[in-house]
Amino acid sequence: MADRKSFLLRLDPAVYDALTRWANDDLRSTNAQIEFLLRRSLTTAGRLPKDAGKPARRGRPPKKQTDPPPSTNSEQEPED
Repeated sequence: MADRKSFLLRLDPAVYDALTRWANDDLRSTNAQIEFLLRRSLTTAGRLPKDAGKPARRGRPPKKQTDPPPSTNSEQEPED
């Protein structure tokens, strides 16, 4: 994934709450929602740089493949 630029953004609390609700509706974080909206606005205005990295992938990372747990043989008789 490309490096991300961090910066402080001051928002009106009501605007932040509205963004957070919208992000939750779209199953995004508030940060991802803000980036999505900024990218969409830049694209619409024809101002998204050609060298802009791709947006971060949504959702959880894929689970790592692991070996299946050893099977238990239910037909074995209990030991005394």
